[in-house]
Amino acid sequence: MSGSDTKKGWNIALWVGQALLAGVYVMAGFMKVSQPIDALVASGLTYAGDYPELLTRFVGTIEILGAIGIILPAATRTLPGLTPLAAVGFSVIQVLAFGLHTMRGEYGVLPVNIVLLALSLFVLWGRLLKAPVTARSA
Repeated sequence: MSGSDTKKGWNIALWVGQALLAGVYVMAGFMKVSQPIDALVASGLTYAGDYPELLTRFVGTIEILGAIGIILPAATRTLPGLTPLAAVGFSVIQVLAFGLHTMRGEYGVLPVNIVLLALSLFVLWGRLLKAPVTARSA
């Protein structure tokens, strides 16, 4: 495999990772900003009933913005450095979620947190080192 083929493979894998992250976070975020807290609790987000509503809405908004940030800057090649920053943000969200769920004894969701953290770190590493997206020339 030539160097350009290898980079192309990394680029494809990273775009798949970015799309998966965007899909998960836009759905989770939209749910948190659009549904009543009682509906979130009933759907399994039990912590939403234990914390201020504004915190849940804030987290949902950040998740939606992160979903945009993981795709749009790289896709448009405008400020592509924001894509790894979105991956950092997703990593922070997952570390905090892991801690929250552990403290609450909600161990069943931890594998999801680990997978999302690993995927976020993969995109971060890949977009910084393996297949960075270069900004469009002015």
